[in-house]
Amino acid sequence: MALTETPRASPDALLTLANREGRGRLKIFLGAAPGVGKTYAMLQAARTASAEGTAVIVGLVETHGRRETEELLRGLEVLPRLSVPYRGRMVQEFDLDAALMRHPELILVDEYAHTNAQGSRHPKRWQDIEELLAGGIDVWTTLNIQHLESLNDVVQRITRVRVRETVPDAVFDAADELVLVDLPPDELLKRLAEGKVYVQDTAARAVNNFFRPNNLVALRELALRRAAERIDSDLLERMQGGGVEGPWAAGERILVCVGADQISPAVVRHAKRLAEAIGAPWLAATVERPGESLGPEQRHRADETLQLAARLGADETKTLVAGDMVQELLRFARFENVTQIVVGRSRGGWWSELLGRSLPHQLVHHAEDIAIHVVTAKDGQTRKMRWWNRLPRMKPDQPWTPFLWSVLAVGGAIMVGRTMASVVSLPNVSMIFLVAVLFAAVRFGIWPAVVSSILSFLGYNFFFIDPVYTFTVARPHELLALFIFLGAAVLTSALAGRAREQAAAAVSRARATRRLYEFTRRLSSFPNASAVAEGAAVELSGYLNRPATILLPQGDVLELAASWPPEDELDTASASAARWAYERDEAAGAGTDTLPSARWLFLPLRSSHGRVGVMGVALDGAALDAEIRTLTETVAELTAAALERARLTREIVAANTVAESERVRNTLLASISHDFRTPLASILGAATSLIDYGSKLPEHARRDLLEQVKDETEHLDRMVRNLLSMTRVEAGALELRRDWVDVREAFDRVVALARRRGATQAFRLDVDPELPFVQADPSLLDQALANIVGNAVRYAGPDAQVELAARRDGEEVVLSVTDDGSGIPPALLSKVFEKFARGREQDGDGGEGTGLGLAIAKGIVNAHGGAIAAESPVANGHGTRIVIRLPLEEKRP
Repeated sequence: MALTETPRASPDALLTLANREGRGRLKIFLGAAPGVGKTYAMLQAARTASAEGTAVIVGLVETHGRRETEELLRGLEVLPRLSVPYRGRMVQEFDLDAALMRHPELILVDEYAHTNAQGSRHPKRWQDIEELLAGGIDVWTTLNIQHLESLNDVVQRITRVRVRETVPDAVFDAADELVLVDLPPDELLKRLAEGKVYVQDTAARAVNNFFRPNNLVALRELALRRAAERIDSDLLERMQGGGVEGPWAAGERILVCVGADQISPAVVRHAKRLAEAIGAPWLAATVERPGESLGPEQRHRADETLQLAARLGADETKTLVAGDMVQELLRFARFENVTQIVVGRSRGGWWSELLGRSLPHQLVHHAEDIAIHVVTAKDGQTRKMRWWNRLPRMKPDQPWTPFLWSVLAVGGAIMVGRTMASVVSLPNVSMIFLVAVLFAAVRFGIWPAVVSSILSFLGYNFFFIDPVYTFTVARPHELLALFIFLGAAVLTSALAGRAREQAAAAVSRARATRRLYEFTRRLSSFPNASAVAEGAAVELSGYLNRPATILLPQGDVLELAASWPPEDELDTASASAARWAYERDEAAGAGTDTLPSARWLFLPLRSSHGRVGVMGVALDGAALDAEIRTLTETVAELTAAALERARLTREIVAANTVAESERVRNTLLASISHDFRTPLASILGAATSLIDYGSKLPEHARRDLLEQVKDETEHLDRMVRNLLSMTRVEAGALELRRDWVDVREAFDRVVALARRRGATQAFRLDVDPELPFVQADPSLLDQALANIVGNAVRYAGPDAQVELAARRDGEEVVLSVTDDGSGIPPALLSKVFEKFARGREQDGDGGEGTGLGLAIAKGIVNAHGGAIAAESPVANGHGTRIVIRLPLEEKRP
């Protein structure tokens, strides 16, 4: 019997279905051109759905004055529009917040590609719809094929009209359902002529421009093909999700190479269409040469091209840095398992084409097992960048001091050359001028060096080539040498200037790397989240030379944790962008698609456990290029990691505190239960004997039992007072009632108390007769001394000698209690003044006591402004001495 393997669903398809859980469903009514009936078809379907019990709301529908479309709106709930001020007048826009608050089951939002008025939360309506979908609301919308981003250049070639409002292919492909609304071109032109699409004047202009028959046929074909591709994609997804076997288009992977030229957007769109046709993933990459500096316009164009690739659904966009562009692209292609490369070729560059040095030629020559697609430019597109376009641009505010130094360097070369020529015969003075050119190139860059080259060319001709003091050249070979010198000077200046630019770029990158390293080290030393936020804001502001801020969550509110330069609060738009970035885990504010009118750009601070805050950078209308954006994101990641570390540290400290409190509580309960049991048992036994046999016992026996009850009760009272004293010491609530205390009398009281408690040790007092009185709380000082003496009695042994000594040492009184017992073990010596620290008695038992006596004594002595210490052994490897130092008052009785 043959076993058949059950087909399994594709993991990618299952992941796609899982990601759609909780989201609303998007249905797009697609048309080839305006007027084919998309809105009419959407409203008809909405009325049908409403009749079947679906709660339908019209968020926004543009009827364009068409009576039959307005008739379909009757009976449907229409959401009021939002008035937005724009250029001195009020425009009516879709009210996104009202729709989210209303949260209908289905909402109709017309014109998917519409651009919102400035100041709206999102610049595009498709982004409003994305937020509705994320909120779990089903959305129906309309779209014309010319608004699809990947077809933008194709539509422009067909219609000669550049469509400005586009929709990324990624959001279009994510739609759950596509309805193609088709109308033959003849019928559409008839509707246009009848005024059912535009008014008469507008219709006439439309027929002469956009609505030409050939254009409509081509657009209709694009719409039909795009709908067919979508149906095929849906079928493939359903088959994979259901585990249906089939020949899948696997293994293909496309890399598109882009740059700063204007053909790159067309190359990206071609790669998107190619990837869509064969069902392959694709990615985009650009290569920057070390030290090569692009102008602001070129940098912006390259960044825009990479952003276009991301909007069209590229799996990844990458900026590579290498001197050899071809080898780096092929290395990256092999690393990413790319099977096809799409590259553009601008018209022009005949020299590179002749030598086979163009990028397409080099890729074809060096690529192995990789297909190369070459996209050519149109005549109207910018030609390939020449070598001089790659030179650094002169800044408008560049100072003229470097050029003045260049002139002086050439003047110095002329003077040196004239002086040396009058002394010795120089075969070639031009070398002196090359020194001047190299000086300008190395010191100031390319353009001052080019000026120096031209001046050297003129100076060499005027002062050193016969006839001198004229620009005339008598002999042809000197003219040739002169132009060779000019070429060599310009080439030398370019090479030296390029080396200088590369060195400056390397220094800049090294400085940035060092600052990041130092920033990482400082982050690790910040003790808490506030210090991390403040350090990150200062560091980011220093990097970008722009204001920076950090916002951290406090409950349900984002609060300004740090800002540099200091700023008290954010404006309303910026605060909304910060909240959006934190809640949606995506960049918001200036330079993004969410609240772009805000002054600040906000990036979420992500950690392994979620978002920990928001980082903001003030752009004030400017934009961050890709390199600065990457640096900002790196600082954000480091800051998030530091904030997460601070949070974990705080939690560890809290956990340790709880664990320590639990340990103290358990120790205290164990100590109390053990230490209270013995006296309570004695009291209970004596009381029971008195109750049961009181009348039968002789008088002295009854008295002994009562004294036993009294002694054990006093013992319990002492332990309770020790506990209460320890509580007051830790709370800082120990109240001192100072008075003049005679130390000898205090010693006498402590020794008498110890003997009443049954101490058998021999006590000796050694008090300086001239010892002055001490300003202290008598009862607390007695308690501290009693605890120390009691500790000696308990641990020194019944036959030990205990000495109580007092002497003056400068402006201090030194009290000491010394015994000749076995001493304190070295491991316990440093802990004797800690709570619950207990040693072993002579019999090996821990004995009675809470382990708080010496801790209380230390608290009392510290409250008096004194100090206490323990010494062990004292002599001959035995004994313990507890030393107390108390300050003497200036005025004494």
